[in-house]
Amino acid sequence: MTLIPSLQATVAGTVIAVNAFFNRETRDSLSASEQSYLHDSFKYTGGGLVLTALAARSLFKSGVAFRIMATNPWVVLGVSLVGSIGTMMGVYYTPPENTVLKHAFWLGFNACQAATLSPLFFLSPAILSRAALYTCGVVGSLSYVGATAKNDTYLYMGGPLLAGVTVVALSSLAPMALPLGMRGLAIAEAISLYGGLAVFGGFVLYDTQKILKHARLAEQGVIPRDTLRESISLELDMINIFIRLVQILAMQQGRKK
Repeated sequence: MTLIPSLQATVAGTVIAVNAFFNRETRDSLSASEQSYLHDSFKYTGGGLVLTALAARSLFKSGVAFRIMATNPWVVLGVSLVGSIGTMMGVYYTPPENTVLKHAFWLGFNACQAATLSPLFFLSPAILSRAALYTCGVVGSLSYVGATAKNDTYLYMGGPLLAGVTVVALSSLAPMALPLGMRGLAIAEAISLYGGLAVFGGFVLYDTQKILKHARLAEQGVIPRDTLRESISLELDMINIFIRLVQILAMQQGRKK
């Protein structure tokens, strides 16, 4: 089986399995406030991803991406992590009324993501385009499942997903910190790639339903309306899925040579 059909079958199979086993009963149509809140959250998510892609491309063309790759990977990881977390916290904890500062943190967050992703442009444009297309298919399908499921169906997944992220993160760092053999490296890589796809796919379901819950709470006046904050989680889900699909496609291409 070729690569494209196998990935398409995986995406389709995932959505069918989710619907069959977890989402047997669907909810009524979304209310106007839920539709508006979800739409605005995805609008910011899409805008952030476009800005990230454009900035990453600019960094690559200017040569910054090469200098990033030539730098100590631990330094790059640390600076990127600190910058991303700092700007993300700024988006989270800046009140929605302070639109200028909140959007400044949002732009800073996307700039940090662009710096991290810019080395990917060394890969074939066909791989990046394919990975982007598959990412949109996966996220779009799972978001639809989350939006049409009954209220709070997937919110129980928060704890298990956080545990899964921890396992995926440790498996990604293990090769740099532990003297693993070839078999151990292969297992760690599989957990990081395929386990990461499963975990962040689950986060798409979780975050979609969390956004709808927050929409209802905002309508009741319990919490402020803050779609910019909601978009950060979705953006991180999509970036993590995209990175793993790029790695899988690059590995498949390498095996064909």
